Amino acid sequence: MTSRDAPDPVSFGRNDRAEDSRAPRVCLHIGEPKTGTSYLQSSLWSNRARLAAQGVTLPGYNHQDHNRASRDVREAQRAPSDPADPWAGEWDVLTGQALRARGTAVISDEILVACNPEQAGRALRPLASADVHIILTVRDFASVLPAEWQESVKCRGTVPWEQWLDRVITAEPAADRRRRSWFWTVHDTLATLDMWSRNIPPDHVHVITVPPRGPLELLWVRFASVLGIDPGCIDLTEARVNPSLGVPEAEFLRRFNERLPEDVPYWFYTRDIKRILALDLLRSRPRQLRLGLPPHREAWAREQSEILLAGLRDAKYDIIGDLDELIPRPATGSYAGPADQPAGQLADAAVSAAAELLHRLYLEKTLQVRRWERPSGPREAVSRLKWQALNGPWTRRVLRDASHLAAVRRLRVVIWRVLMRPARHHQ
Repeated sequence: MTSRDAPDPVSFGRNDRAEDSRAPRVCLHIGEPKTGTSYLQSSLWSNRARLAAQGVTLPGYNHQDHNRASRDVREAQRAPSDPADPWAGEWDVLTGQALRARGTAVISDEILVACNPEQAGRALRPLASADVHIILTVRDFASVLPAEWQESVKCRGTVPWEQWLDRVITAEPAADRRRRSWFWTVHDTLATLDMWSRNIPPDHVHVITVPPRGPLELLWVRFASVLGIDPGCIDLTEARVNPSLGVPEAEFLRRFNERLPEDVPYWFYTRDIKRILALDLLRSRPRQLRLGLPPHREAWAREQSEILLAGLRDAKYDIIGDLDELIPRPATGSYAGPADQPAGQLADAAVSAAAELLHRLYLEKTLQVRRWERPSGPREAVSRLKWQALNGPWTRRVLRDASHLAAVRRLRVVIWRVLMRPARHHQ
């Protein structure tokens, strides 16, 4: 990265905040993907009231609002046929809500890590009056590489595992590797930290290591320490993990993608095929084999990990966890890649997938409309009416369509304050 790529020179340290002492501490959890982010986000959203009682606010109404805001700041393109609401202006709405919270506000979307320097600067600019903290979760290369290949397959990828891995390794020495490879876009850790931390004090940049095959509760404890809350006050029983697919299931899905007609739009694939096959059915099947690196690639992964460790040790960031957790463990057992899977196992995955897709089609054709439930009293009835008027489907669509206007974005922040009352636990 050259100096001309740097964000605008806006500082975010404690001494540079606006005079309004009520401006919140804003924690931006920017990634990386496949580092326990789904588990952390599920822990946050399933404990929204408990977090509010601890002085932590989640702007928006659900995690999709954070994802939409991330798409806005990253300038993601929306297909004309996509039925989703437009996301222009969503970042300003979300950060506007965060600035009106009390205590700590948390924004979490792992694809924020894909921002280029200009986009990172735009993301930080509305938060100049806040005490901004950057959170990055990282994982060892031997674990994250297979996970990212599987994620590419779940997003309609067709490149075989070892060919995909060869492309990642070939791009690694290139100065523009972030542009050449999605893997390096989201896992070029030192470049990411440099990009996001240029105008932020190093002790406001928190790097959390992911315990290798350890209890995910430990990851939550580390994350909670950045938020400054008691990790034990949160109920983790509803937290959702995003487990990897079995090797036969991943290879079946890759071959399925190869045969899928090109006129099936990407938005339909991610919201229907991916949700049904990759997220519901295939990952729920008994997994007998975890995908690992080919033996001749283990030394390369260890070398990359050692480069990362050296850079993190030389930096002054706040390291939470053990950097040695980023060193890959030696593989055990024999290696069997996706191409080596028995035909019977692939056929079994295919039959299960076909049956599940047919079942979902039947449910969509015959599912009855959800029965209306009578409000428990006048207060609940008024609350429902207020919510429907201010944030019902029609209102939400109209406001999102007009969110390219600054006045509409400000109105949406006001509506959020009315509905969510983010300060009620901090008075």
